[in-house]
Amino acid sequence: MPASVLEFLSGGLLQFGWWAMLAYLLVVTQITIFTVTLYLHRSQAHRGVDFHPVIAHFFRFWSWLTTSMITREWAAIHRKHHAKCETEEDPHSPMHKGIGNVLWKGADMYRESRLDRASIEQYGKGCPDDWIERNLYTRHATLGVVLLLVASFVLFGAKGVAAWAIQMAWIPFWAAGVINGLGHWWGYRNFETTDTATNLTPWAFWVGGEELHNNHHAFPSSAKFALRKWEFDIGWAAIKLLESVRLAKVLRVAPSLDIRPNIAMPDTETVRALLACRFQAMTDYQRKVLMPALREEAAIRGAKLRAMLPRQLRKGIVDDGRWLSPESREQLDRWVAERPRIQSLIEHRKRLADVLESRGHDASERLKRLQAWCADAEASGVRALQEYSARLKGYALLPA
Repeated sequence: MPASVLEFLSGGLLQFGWWAMLAYLLVVTQITIFTVTLYLHRSQAHRGVDFHPVIAHFFRFWSWLTTSMITREWAAIHRKHHAKCETEEDPHSPMHKGIGNVLWKGADMYRESRLDRASIEQYGKGCPDDWIERNLYTRHATLGVVLLLVASFVLFGAKGVAAWAIQMAWIPFWAAGVINGLGHWWGYRNFETTDTATNLTPWAFWVGGEELHNNHHAFPSSAKFALRKWEFDIGWAAIKLLESVRLAKVLRVAPSLDIRPNIAMPDTETVRALLACRFQAMTDYQRKVLMPALREEAAIRGAKLRAMLPRQLRKGIVDDGRWLSPESREQLDRWVAERPRIQSLIEHRKRLADVLESRGHDASERLKRLQAWCADAEASGVRALQEYSARLKGYALLPA
């Protein structure tokens, strides 16, 4: 076989070395990650940002070329995940499907969810439905990745085929596996949301900012995922760069909370802020009321909290035991029943959550219930609860 043919099979037309191929692979996989997080996720699924038609269509083309994912299907499956989070209907909940399955078989779960056409119809509204979407990107969804394979071989030879294989595995592993799996299983939480979403790291730059998954579940429609001073969201940096040259328009970001001093009773501004930041309110309750009470309970008994109450049960107190086994839930209930003060604080938290999450109440009715809750908290004689009530009454939203 001529040397030129061998050279072509090995390195294609461009004859890139391994370091050049690595650089190419990092660039194209990160463009794919940005396509998923900026366009499919933040723009299409949650309407947090709009992109200039040229940028939006580039993202559509790149998604077709490198993933074969259809915009409407991706958005529908993700919206259903939020609507049915941590239930049997959640397309990829580690709580129900197992962390190993979600981590390694996330792509299979995505393909299975695509077959549920009723859910695609229900949750996929508002996505692109023009001629090219119907006749190319949807009808010939797999053509893009086939063309990419051919182009990779022609340009880079066998190295290009290897790079193509890695590209095909990139989103299934990092997005469908790591974010949907580990992002509901391990990490830290800024907000006590009603699901298990976690932030994998405060410096989110490898998976486009998606690592800040707990922040996203607290404020799903926010185009910005970094919500603490020490957090960084590379996806938001990209959005701001595009916005600076008028190629993006931010539609929604998480509201900023203000604490007004010396508010005698909750008012309509309080209710408005609580509805927008209810997870922040429950997080404040956990950190400013419940955890100090648990530490005091341990100190009274001359023990450390982790020795008095195992970590699993401490987490059960935080989330009302939602994810505990029946045996662990019974153990936690017995532990709480033996401590009337802790039991009272948990009951106060449940009542507050009911005020914030209940549906069917108008603003005036919700305000009355909140005022009644604050009055009971202040009459409890528990200093931390009284201080929390005073802080809660001052909740307000900062101007956007």
